[in-house]
Amino acid sequence: MINVLLHFSAPSLLCVHSTLDAVERDMEILREEKASGSVHYRDTIKITFRSPYDGLEDWALIERGRTSTWVIMLHGHGSQGDQLFTRQDVATQWLPFLRDRGLGILSPNLRGNAWMCRSAVSDLRDLVAFVRRKYDVKAFIFATGSMGGTGALIYAVNHPEDIAGVCALCSATDIGRYYAFCRANTNQLPVLDEIAAAIEKSYGGTPETAPANYRTNSTLNHAARLGMPIYLCHGDNDPNIPVEESRTLVAALEKHGKKHIYVELKGGHHDSPIPELPKGIDWLLEQTMTGNTRKGQ
Repeated sequence: MINVLLHFSAPSLLCVHSTLDAVERDMEILREEKASGSVHYRDTIKITFRSPYDGLEDWALIERGRTSTWVIMLHGHGSQGDQLFTRQDVATQWLPFLRDRGLGILSPNLRGNAWMCRSAVSDLRDLVAFVRRKYDVKAFIFATGSMGGTGALIYAVNHPEDIAGVCALCSATDIGRYYAFCRANTNQLPVLDEIAAAIEKSYGGTPETAPANYRTNSTLNHAARLGMPIYLCHGDNDPNIPVEESRTLVAALEKHGKKHIYVELKGGHHDSPIPELPKGIDWLLEQTMTGNTRKGQ
């Protein structure tokens, strides 16, 4: 394992301009009900809403914590917004930790396998605004991996003013480059063909036919906007999302003097970083000093 810890002064988040419309719109909440179907639900609420972006009906899971700091958990490709509560390994490793720290949880479905395309960014911004107002949230941090980590980083460069920190595991950092990787390696891993198709559908074409959509959502190209602390972890033998995706972002963060930690797991595969997420969250909480979130407080 290689640990790289760099400390730099982060610029004011209010000085970073979003690439998308900054106007917050009220979502139409269609239903609020107690979540059901998993033994890991506690006081978990499912909200169903209509997207102000295009009228799509979608949903998210919400669980209030003891503090005013919330974690946004984005699911991976092929899963849905309940992954945190229904996938056994993350439910047993992550949920007890989050509850022990008293963190609120926002776990959105976000159009399924949308890879944080423009409409997903818009929906998440409206969800963040809704939860902030309803529950008096003082800070949101991202903690997630794979497609979820990719989306967290994309959202952070689009709306850095919303996010106090990001923990991203085994994530892609340039969506156009990752699309090309998927197309070139479908023979080695068939799921990459499915991922490429989902990206192409969500982004309205390929990087060649819809270049602006891919450029806007390249975390690597917009790394200067990441004014919040960033915790990255990647296995160096990940066949799903190559380790170069994290390595190149780390180089960009170093170039721009951004506060970050990078943990690379020798011999690690795609799921190897899962146990690292609590460490990443604790580090983010230390950097952001967002309240009494430590054990026993």
